[in-house]
Amino acid sequence: MPRGLFFAKTLLLISGLLFNVSVLASESTVSKASAAETASNSDAFETTSSTNVVGDLNSDANNVVPVETVHGLSLYDSPELPADFPYFPHVNPQAPKGGTITHTAVGSSFDSTNPFIIRGTPVTGISQIYDTLMASNPNEPFSLYGLLAEGVRLDPDRQWIEFDLRPEARFQDGEPVTAYDVVFSLNLLREEGNPFYASYYAGVEEAIALNEHQVRFTFNDTDSRELPLIVAQLPILPRHYWEPRDFTSPTLVAHPGSGPYRISEVDPGRRIVYQRDENYWGKDLPVNVGRYNIDRIIYDYYRDRDIAWEAFKAGLTDFRTDARAATWAIGYNFPAYEEGLVKRLTVPDVNPSLMQAFVFNLRKEKFQDPRVREALSLTFDFPWLNTNIFYGTYQRTESFFQNSEMEATGLPSEEELALLEPFREELIASHGSDRLFTEPLPIEQPTDLRERLRKALDLLREAGYRVEDGVLVNQDTGRPLSLEVLLYDSGLERVVQPMLRNMARLGVQTSLRIVDINQYLNRQRNYDYDIVISHFPQSNNPGNEQRDFWTSAAAEAPQSRNRMALAHPAVDALVEEIISADGREELDTVTRALDRVLRWGFYVIPHYHSGETRIAIWDKFGYPEPFPAYAMDLDAWWVDTDREAALQRRQRGR
Repeated sequence: MPRGLFFAKTLLLISGLLFNVSVLASESTVSKASAAETASNSDAFETTSSTNVVGDLNSDANNVVPVETVHGLSLYDSPELPADFPYFPHVNPQAPKGGTITHTAVGSSFDSTNPFIIRGTPVTGISQIYDTLMASNPNEPFSLYGLLAEGVRLDPDRQWIEFDLRPEARFQDGEPVTAYDVVFSLNLLREEGNPFYASYYAGVEEAIALNEHQVRFTFNDTDSRELPLIVAQLPILPRHYWEPRDFTSPTLVAHPGSGPYRISEVDPGRRIVYQRDENYWGKDLPVNVGRYNIDRIIYDYYRDRDIAWEAFKAGLTDFRTDARAATWAIGYNFPAYEEGLVKRLTVPDVNPSLMQAFVFNLRKEKFQDPRVREALSLTFDFPWLNTNIFYGTYQRTESFFQNSEMEATGLPSEEELALLEPFREELIASHGSDRLFTEPLPIEQPTDLRERLRKALDLLREAGYRVEDGVLVNQDTGRPLSLEVLLYDSGLERVVQPMLRNMARLGVQTSLRIVDINQYLNRQRNYDYDIVISHFPQSNNPGNEQRDFWTSAAAEAPQSRNRMALAHPAVDALVEEIISADGREELDTVTRALDRVLRWGFYVIPHYHSGETRIAIWDKFGYPEPFPAYAMDLDAWWVDTDREAALQRRQRGR
């Protein structure tokens, strides 16, 4: 139940390892003032900046043009909903409160309720305890409306943004939410949080509390259209709670937020329970009416996928995202489903399809040659997997922006070439040819496995390898080409093993290592792997998070999403062009150019996607239909407590 599209994107990125990798694959500058300085200078902020406040209006840097206070922000135009909208159009404002929803968390564990740091494995669903300055409408792709902030002023030149906080806003321990908490949150995340935040908020020069209820962010990056919206989705942490504590250490304490749910039960590694806060300060706000209806949200952890499936069938969990094709195709023949007590829903994906892939660690010399990477990519036999394991339900993923206008196809356009030409020499050197400029996408490869392996062997020979006694060795060093795929979920083995068998036919020495989640995390953080499974989720508006995916700065940053260690000047430049794109057409052009560079580099072996989300539920839920355009919005669901009670009686009678 994400607290908005942009905030959901942020949490998805920082906890990317645990964003259903197992579920999907088996078938999410330093601030000038430190946090301590912010706390000690609170009174100074209020005194020195009071002259900048003029009622509901403020002025630009030269005090010439008044900047109007508005209720919402939009990326390219104006928000669709007026200032006096009563609730989001897709919700049921009379939705009943009560009941419980129990989710399944598979293939992982947790040891921390702090999702913002590099250490520990964060618990699922923690975003529900936090409020942000503004909230997104699931029916609009790029608009935000006031949550903690009741008003916002954005400088026409995008040099700054100001928020007016609601005086009634409270943390769950009763303390007020102030501008000083906002400043503290930004500084804390950038200085002590996951390194992702320093990159994500790099365009923010500083945050200043103008007074107790007004805060200003100044920008050193005025080209990024998304930056004001990113700042508006900053999770606000309580300064009074975190300032005396070590933020960098994992904790299992039920710390306070200001959101609609509070942590009510922590059973380490097994279960987390969130309780709806009946005293939630913001329950009557337009962005919240008809939402956050379910009293208790539970995440039960299962290390084994099959046991989790049996738990769902037995009614121990009641909501399931089903990413296993075989289960969806032939598994729903148990009594509860046949009696109509379990329902299945399919929700078409309207956002770019997730790129999930085997990722080569370019820190290893053996993966430096693009011919080696291309050859190994050819050993992944998707048609066989789709026919024999996936019941023909998947499509091969090709693009990092699949299912969108941002996907590169055909030959590069003149506009794309204009972006790529300044880096022609570097691109030809890194990619081993000029195909990026001269050949169309998608990349033409043989469909027959024998032909694919024959081509792969030719590429490996070109790269300086030969076969000796059935082993592929480097002609210069005599060392065999060997690699290990690192996993933490045994459910992925049936996807990996066919590829490893095909590699072995080429003479590659392969192994599969399945370790527990903590060892996996440690090895990943230390970049101690040859190949891992990773994913690169994209929104309809890629922006600052792309720095963490692809750039040179992120290549060696701890726990960045650049797990292949890609460092290329063309990629760095294209990422900055994406962030500063001044319109939809320009953004699409730049992402296509980036997509082209990434695909011709063979940095990953792409997996597959279904084009829809498959959901199974016990029939006790109500939900608004049709679903909103850009997110299903589980926050707008509710529980029919009569049906819930009937199901409970059935379970007790068995």
